[in-house]
Amino acid sequence: MIASQAVLETRMLLRHGEQLLLTMVIPTLILVVFSGMDLIDLGAGREDRAGRLEFLAPGVLALAVLSTAFTGQAIATGFERRYGVLKRLGSTPLPRAGLMTAKTGAVLSTLSLQIVLLSSVALALGWEPRGNPFSAALLILLGTAACAGPGLLLAGTLRAEATLAAANLVFVLLLVGGGVVIPLENFPAPVADVLALGPSAALADGLRAVLADGAALPIGPVVILLVWGVASLAAAARFFRWE
Repeated sequence: MIASQAVLETRMLLRHGEQLLLTMVIPTLILVVFSGMDLIDLGAGREDRAGRLEFLAPGVLALAVLSTAFTGQAIATGFERRYGVLKRLGSTPLPRAGLMTAKTGAVLSTLSLQIVLLSSVALALGWEPRGNPFSAALLILLGTAACAGPGLLLAGTLRAEATLAAANLVFVLLLVGGGVVIPLENFPAPVADVLALGPSAALADGLRAVLADGAALPIGPVVILLVWGVASLAAAARFFRWE
């Protein structure tokens, strides 16, 4: 049941043009524009294209996870709930945990396409990643869970219109202050310390440690992502409302 639902969820995600714009086009434009022009202070050693790509490419991958697992999924699920789709699913043998697993699987399928696209664009621009790709893949899996949980919790507890507004607001705030495009060191130290505990910042930092610095699996980001994923998915499974 979960596999069948995951296939259906993937098809529904890929049919929405506005979600494809959010998940595919926006991260790609950010990567191309900000790597080609020195519009943001990315810190010392990142003045040329190679340095900017070293910082931006992992951040854009984290942004893709945020846009698909959190924003896109929250909005889609919120309106499914409003239009009664989830109510009909609730009358089937599919449990709440099964629905959330299927939706997470659909997100991972969409993310695989995003990662191929964004990595290809970054490589074409001159990106030279280092480190273990399996460590990066594990971080992306953890980041997906850490972002999917809050998205499902939002969609399952708020009205569709409120979910739409909140999901887009959080996306914009994390785009600016989530460590994906703008370095956290550009913020005051107390603010940066708080922002670093967010899932997008932890994922971006972890991917940079692996893909830019060639480090092994970074423990700090892994712990933050695990906490976000376990806590938020458990809360979503507990409080998610089908109607």
